[in-house]
Amino acid sequence: MDKIVQKQAFNPFSLKNKVILITGASSGIGRATAIECSKMGAAVIITARNREQLQETFSQLEGNGHKIFIADLTKPEDIDKLAGSVDKLNGLVNNAGVNKLLPPQFINEKDLSMIFQVNTIAPILLSQKLLKSKKLEKGASIVFTSSIAGVYNVSPANSMYSSSKGAINGFMKNLALDLMEKGIRCNSVNPGHVETNIMEHGMVTEEQMKEHKKKYPMGRFGKPEEIAYGIIYLLSDASSFMNGTSLIIDGGRSIV
Repeated sequence: MDKIVQKQAFNPFSLKNKVILITGASSGIGRATAIECSKMGAAVIITARNREQLQETFSQLEGNGHKIFIADLTKPEDIDKLAGSVDKLNGLVNNAGVNKLLPPQFINEKDLSMIFQVNTIAPILLSQKLLKSKKLEKGASIVFTSSIAGVYNVSPANSMYSSSKGAINGFMKNLALDLMEKGIRCNSVNPGHVETNIMEHGMVTEEQMKEHKKKYPMGRFGKPEEIAYGIIYLLSDASSFMNGTSLIIDGGRSIV
């Protein structure tokens, strides 16, 4: 009798056998990324400062081997503990982010420091500590959640956030160059406005949001899952020839 050999379909987007650390995984893009990565076969380590919300993310993960680590990225000691708690990684998603809208004349050092600590300093230091301790395997992929803000687009009262994202985009490109010899790739996703809770404490009315939405050619804002799919692409072998690239996912906002 002839033997029938069933071959598993090749999927370059698969994350099977990859271990991926995702910051800011308690909601929004981070939660969606963790869930979708688990569906693609990855073992994910999720971190954020809100235990209850992080547990909610954890409950939605598929597969096995996932871990939770509670960390407040505004605290240097938590960054140290996080970097020291993980073993070998195949992927790092520096996703945690905060925002606060303020006209430039009302910018203050407290808010500015907070935004830069979470959006810029923490991902830089976490990457540095993981690299120094050789936790990132050869062939690993580092993905930064940046933004079109400060890189391709600006908007009123958003200068602190835009500056922090412009800075992390610059760091990403330099890191990509420095890590080429180690076989580690670095890229960013640069979303437009996404339906998350990052803006809920800002100075934006419902009417202002409606006007803002009109600037998007597709007539809507993005969904967290749509950004997560871009992150998965950059984490996977499907993007093996991409390095130092900013992947714009903005519904056409940056071209109008």
